[in-house]
Amino acid sequence: MAIAYRQQVDEDTEFALWRIEETADELYRQLQLDDDEKAFTKKLSKSKRYLHWLGTRVLLRKMLRTDEYIDCKVDAHGKPYLVSLPYHISLSHSFDYAAVMISKTSPVGIDIEQIKEKVERIAGKFMRAEEMAFISEDKKIEQLYVCWCAKEAVYKCYGQKEVSFADHITLSPFTFQHHDVLQARLQKGNVNLNYEVNYLQYEDYMIGYVKG
Repeated sequence: MAIAYRQQVDEDTEFALWRIEETADELYRQLQLDDDEKAFTKKLSKSKRYLHWLGTRVLLRKMLRTDEYIDCKVDAHGKPYLVSLPYHISLSHSFDYAAVMISKTSPVGIDIEQIKEKVERIAGKFMRAEEMAFISEDKKIEQLYVCWCAKEAVYKCYGQKEVSFADHITLSPFTFQHHDVLQARLQKGNVNLNYEVNYLQYEDYMIGYVKG
């Protein structure tokens, strides 16, 4: 399967989606892995997480247009980074899709989620009361997924642990569109950061993406 969707955010930043239709073996054969990565993948074998891990790495390779080994590590906060290539990266996955965002200049964050009714049941865990007040009834599920994906993208872009979506990330009111922008703020201790988060509905998935 080729890249399903690709968007140039600016001259230094882009993201893409990969629809995972291959088997794990087909994806694995497209990668170069070191011994630690091979050992790690064996622990994931035969799980959906294994397909997702492989899918994001194959997509990363396609976006960087290289057949060489890509040394992709994860830091102490769980944020992936490239050891020897000058790109900031963010990875995400949900059901049949892998998503990757790269930038030459700034930290980035991306999140993809399949749209499901269950988000309404957990909204209280990631939404403030004032945020719930601007959620419209006719597009409630979609708008809640925008909020979740936006906060997840901000969290990934910031790249530090112990951030509460409800307590530390605030979204300004917005009206749901299929592809639009919203404003977010991350406040924690001495940290006070503003973000402009883009979102996009693609098929029955929601995607949030942001550049720091």
